[in-house]
Amino acid sequence: MANTLFDKIWDAHVVTKVEDGPTQLYIDRLYCHEVTSPQAFAGLKTRGIKCFRPERIYCMPDHNTPTHDQDKPIEDAVSKTQVDTLAQNAKDFGLAHFGMMHPKNGIIHVVGPERGLTLPGMTIVCGDSHTSTHGAMGAVAFGIGTSEVEMVLASQCILQSKPKTMRINVEGKLGKGVTAKDMALYIISKMTTGGATGYFVEYAGEAVRSLSMEGRLTLCNLSIEMGARGGMVAPDETTIEYIKGREYAPKGAEWDKAVAYWKTLKSDADAVFDKEITFHAEDIEPMITYGTNPGMGMGITCHIPTMESIPEAGRISYAKSLGYMGFEAGELLIGKQIDYVFLGSCTNGRIEDFRAFAALVKGKKKADHVITWLVPGSWEVEKQIREEGLDKIFEDAGFTLRQPGCSACLAMNDDKIPSGKYSVSTSNRNFEGRQGPGARTLLASPLVAAAAAITGKITDPRELM
Repeated sequence: MANTLFDKIWDAHVVTKVEDGPTQLYIDRLYCHEVTSPQAFAGLKTRGIKCFRPERIYCMPDHNTPTHDQDKPIEDAVSKTQVDTLAQNAKDFGLAHFGMMHPKNGIIHVVGPERGLTLPGMTIVCGDSHTSTHGAMGAVAFGIGTSEVEMVLASQCILQSKPKTMRINVEGKLGKGVTAKDMALYIISKMTTGGATGYFVEYAGEAVRSLSMEGRLTLCNLSIEMGARGGMVAPDETTIEYIKGREYAPKGAEWDKAVAYWKTLKSDADAVFDKEITFHAEDIEPMITYGTNPGMGMGITCHIPTMESIPEAGRISYAKSLGYMGFEAGELLIGKQIDYVFLGSCTNGRIEDFRAFAALVKGKKKADHVITWLVPGSWEVEKQIREEGLDKIFEDAGFTLRQPGCSACLAMNDDKIPSGKYSVSTSNRNFEGRQGPGARTLLASPLVAAAAAITGKITDPRELM
């Protein structure tokens, strides 16, 4: 029987199947951060239970981590408590813990792939919706709730209903200035934020195969924003080359064995998906969002949709969204003044994102009125930035590099956008208050963010390339 890539990995991890109920699924890797794990660990302590397979669990703080003065105590009491509690729980249960200032610390969805902890064929979970990122490596990866974190800590298994399968093909070649982030925002704008609900998505097609590993991580990261349970890309030579030599990757004979297995991880030619959709790369231009969900996105040269083009049932919420953003239906966003630019997050906090930003700002100067936060996704990324001299390019252009963390992706740390201010952000969500109470977020790629930082307004990056 022909199987999809998702089916192959899922079925290989089934422990038992409850009749007319969920699947007991074995989990290869659990990532824990400080926000969704405290109650899970407390549950184990209450019941006197140890972690079943502690060697498969990795912990690190990221959401509450300040992006400056990390060598000093965290000032915010709630953030400090969460970070300290994770450190204590990791110690109590004998788990690997990459704390603040640890060379392996960073955003958990950046560190996993870059250290070789995330590998093809794995099942991976974390108490964070953007766990879908890891699917780019050819893994089944998805976010779970705190009670499910406790379940995996205790048993290395989870009860989960099997999602339906969807394949999204992007055929053709991406144009100048068009990135994986633009591809993702384009797909979400067409699918809507609920268009993939109940599905696990495999991305395929020429444009997807042509993406770098880091581009694929960005694409899969945003799967959750169209309602998908997760997203994945079949491993290929790009994947294998990326993993080779990384710290936790297999070595020697084990490497050869692993690669042989990874090469089997692809959907069979005659596999049937529950749903299949095809998009064309030439239809995608640099994207920007104009509303309060990631599906409200458009090409940067386009006008905000008119009210007449919106289905009647959605017009009230549409008007509310535009009211919050201070925009008008039918308006062009190019030329709009912005206040903040954020480069970072588990979506675009990797070295390639900083290379792209640096390439566009090199030899130019930051707009005086724009506040910018350039936040590496990990200490490893920060190290690469300095080794490649990108930090000097940033400094010459008027930018300052900050320390790793989730930063302005969400209002859980010091990096909050003030009420009413416009932020061009490379992160993944633009909900009301996501970056701070009253903050107005426009999601975009590193290139669009760089163009805005230089000009002080929304600008098509192709004009500066």
